[in-house]
Amino acid sequence: MAFMPPGAGYDRAITIFSPDGKLFQVQYAQEAVKRGLTALGIKVSEGVVLAAEKRVRSKLVEEVSIEKIFQVDEHIGAAASGLIADARVLIDHARIEAQINRLRYDEPISVQTLAKRIGDIKQLYTQHGGVRPFGARLLIAGVDAESAHLFETDPSGVVAAYKSQAIGGGAPTVTELLERRYDEKMSLDDVIVLALEALRAVIEGELDPDKVEIAVIPSETKRFEKLSSEDLAKHIKRMGPKPPAKPAKE
Repeated sequence: MAFMPPGAGYDRAITIFSPDGKLFQVQYAQEAVKRGLTALGIKVSEGVVLAAEKRVRSKLVEEVSIEKIFQVDEHIGAAASGLIADARVLIDHARIEAQINRLRYDEPISVQTLAKRIGDIKQLYTQHGGVRPFGARLLIAGVDAESAHLFETDPSGVVAAYKSQAIGGGAPTVTELLERRYDEKMSLDDVIVLALEALRAVIEGELDPDKVEIAVIPSETKRFEKLSSEDLAKHIKRMGPKPPAKPAKE
């Protein structure tokens, strides 16, 4: 029999507690998110903006098939990072929940209710045998009858509300920038530029419309809308020069 170090059996096929109270499968799912591309959400009084880094790995790939921001309902969208295949399954669940709410109550689902239901689904996958946690983190944003909202759901099922939040590999860098620059009184146009500046800090090479994806949900219209390449190019032109890189510490 091969030697098995203490605790090694607790991070195998099923999600159970290790002796020190850890859920290794959930931690591995969170690590999968950290390896994903960067996405962010910013909520202000005028509405909410979702932005995501997009990377086309081959010239033979149709760019329109690469999607990191999804429409869930007329008034709700979601940005994903991590295993996008897992995220697509969760987005389908979210769309079904939104339609059920319209059929049952004849009104759009609230953003908070939808976020909690997705969090419930994620949590269920941390405690059943034969399944694994979803390796995706979602930023769920929208405008309902109350106001604009931004929620994050992580692989453990935790749901939290944010004014602004970043997920994915470049999250620490983007979060640092947002903490310095965020102002809830900003206009949506200024928020779009701020989102582009945040992504420029983590994207390889020059920023151009093919490398990013942005969607807005204005409080006035309450309607999800993705920006076209032409609109993105106009906002990129509004950006100031890229700040010089910080010198490496000796």
